Amino acid sequence: MSENNNLAATFKSMDTEEWLDIHFTRPLGLLWARFFNHFGVHPNVVTVLSILLGAAAGVMFYFEDLSHTVIGILLLVWANLYDSADGQLARMTGKKTRWGRVLDGFAGDVWFFTIYAAICLRLQAEWGIWIWLLCAFAGFVCHGKQCQLADYYRNIHLFFLKGEEGSELDRSEKLREEFRSLSWKRDGVWKLFLYFYGNYTRSQEQMTPCFQRFRVCWEEAFRGGALPLSLRQDFRAGSRPLMKYANILTFNTRAIVLYLSLLAGHPWLYPVFEVTVMNLLFFRMRSRHEKLCHRLAKSVSVSTIHSASK
Repeated sequence: MSENNNLAATFKSMDTEEWLDIHFTRPLGLLWARFFNHFGVHPNVVTVLSILLGAAAGVMFYFEDLSHTVIGILLLVWANLYDSADGQLARMTGKKTRWGRVLDGFAGDVWFFTIYAAICLRLQAEWGIWIWLLCAFAGFVCHGKQCQLADYYRNIHLFFLKGEEGSELDRSEKLREEFRSLSWKRDGVWKLFLYFYGNYTRSQEQMTPCFQRFRVCWEEAFRGGALPLSLRQDFRAGSRPLMKYANILTFNTRAIVLYLSLLAGHPWLYPVFEVTVMNLLFFRMRSRHEKLCHRLAKSVSVSTIHSASK
């Protein structure tokens, strides 16, 4: 198998990859994945390493001098390479686990929590409580919702592209049922993870009412069977242009803006960017996706009525 084929095999899909990942992050991440695979390192261990590197990067951003800023940027780039490598390693080795998915989401939360805390502590003397309020709103409200929805839309797209096996599209109801079936004494750690992951998934569902109705429509229409190719193609045609928004709302764009604001000596620009530009993209992406799902839900309902009347 050629080098390019090896690399392409570690992509989630070409529909959901962005230019910088294809040409920089994924190739370097693959080298790290091969390195870890050679030593039998589990993907979840790589994720934990990325958490440590990302948190260290945040600490560096507390300091105002250029050398600490550059070290922090390099550490965050390194953490992102490991974040890519863990998924690539999981796909290479077949070691994809729900623990890995939960840890992967947790990694980004730790990185940016540390980064926001560093920015607040760095600017506290000048801004007072206002920098804390700005970063709390930008981080917990804006950033959190933006990443949740982008992640959800990617997994919906992968579901229509590859089916259940190629997607991580979960349901909060099933997660809640599993949570209730477990014992705190015997399965305490996993039960705790399920609690937070279930809340995360429920939050995604609450932001997407039209998609949830569309999901009910196709499940009732096809009763657990495979979705028609025409429906999958129709959804993919409408969803694929929105993947550029999902990519912007995840890591690369926000990281570049973070780096530039830190290098310019004005780290407050980063949370302002989150609140303004990224929120505009968030609402545009959500509006277009919901309209797509509303249209397809109506078409599935009409086709079901026609089939029943025959």
